[in-house]
Amino acid sequence: MIGPLDGLTVIELGTFITGPAAGMLLGDLGADVIKVERPGTGDPFRAHDGDLYSAPFQTYNRNKRSVTLDPKNPEDLKEFDALIARADIFIQNFRPGAAERMNVGPERLRAINPRLIYCSISGYGSDGPDRDKPAFDTVAQAASGYLRLLVNPQHARVVGPAIADAVTGFYAAYGVLAALHRRAMTGEGSLVETSMLEAMCHFNLDDFTHLFARGEIMGPTSRPHVSQSYIFQCADDRWIALHMSSPAKFWEGLADAVGMPEMLDKPEFATREARIANYEGIVSLLAPKFAEQPRHWWLDRLASFDVPHASVATSQEVAESPQAKALGLVVESDGPQGLFRTIRSPVRFNGAPTQIVTAPPELGAHNLEILGRHHKLPEQA
Repeated sequence: MIGPLDGLTVIELGTFITGPAAGMLLGDLGADVIKVERPGTGDPFRAHDGDLYSAPFQTYNRNKRSVTLDPKNPEDLKEFDALIARADIFIQNFRPGAAERMNVGPERLRAINPRLIYCSISGYGSDGPDRDKPAFDTVAQAASGYLRLLVNPQHARVVGPAIADAVTGFYAAYGVLAALHRRAMTGEGSLVETSMLEAMCHFNLDDFTHLFARGEIMGPTSRPHVSQSYIFQCADDRWIALHMSSPAKFWEGLADAVGMPEMLDKPEFATREARIANYEGIVSLLAPKFAEQPRHWWLDRLASFDVPHASVATSQEVAESPQAKALGLVVESDGPQGLFRTIRSPVRFNGAPTQIVTAPPELGAHNLEILGRHHKLPEQA
């Protein structure tokens, strides 16, 4: 199957997550993504499991080819420039000024190829007093106001996956796609810039809208209370989630499902506003009921009453679920270290999902194919 970005060449000089995530998204859509890595060590994410093919590296580097080049080396720079001359897109995620020191700044590369779309991803942006500060996922979540909405104030811990890293990669790819359309209209390349701070502030838009429109500062329980979302532990110690929203029919179904139709006669259930105001009381009422039966019983029971619910599932449970199998969510291919399995792109084109995937490359695996020579050792770089 030919992807919608087939025929486009991306040069990715990305490390860790933001740049590689942007490159992966374009690769998922069919672009030829050439990952340029440091000779000998490559993307630092490679070594997180003790070798050069870690699980974190695999997450964001499928559908790519790898070459080893050091743009600071004059010989390597010539080869790098040759790649840029025929490329459509370049991606880097360094602090401001680092790209210029590496000979890969936008002015120089766009002089080589005026049609190049140059994508620059930073932590705090190219301007302002924080532009040179180091930024990683948790830092960006905190600086944007988003982390505050995840932390339980009674037991403060950083939780969850690398949301800011991944989201920033998505926004970068989104900007690149817009620049591709602009180039098709004008023939000109573009400098596309985003930062982790800007991306996460936009991702956290609901928080800012409440501030600007109502003068409200949201907290960790603000959205769950308003959306009437709940999580309950079942008799088998597994968890189930409910998102009741506003329609009365969902609450009627829940009341029947838990065997307490009379609960809707209580004042705290009378209106949406009453339920929001009495959120903790509703939790106290329902939690003992859910503790009476195992999760599989509740899944069947809630489904029969059309109550919006789902298991709080593990990744294994999701991958093995009938729905994931029906959608073909898990795709696989042969990889350098055996079978590679991943989750396919969520986007369908003309009804067909993208089910062909290329495993993440080993370091310098495509040097001969792309550069016409074998992998360089670090002392030769």
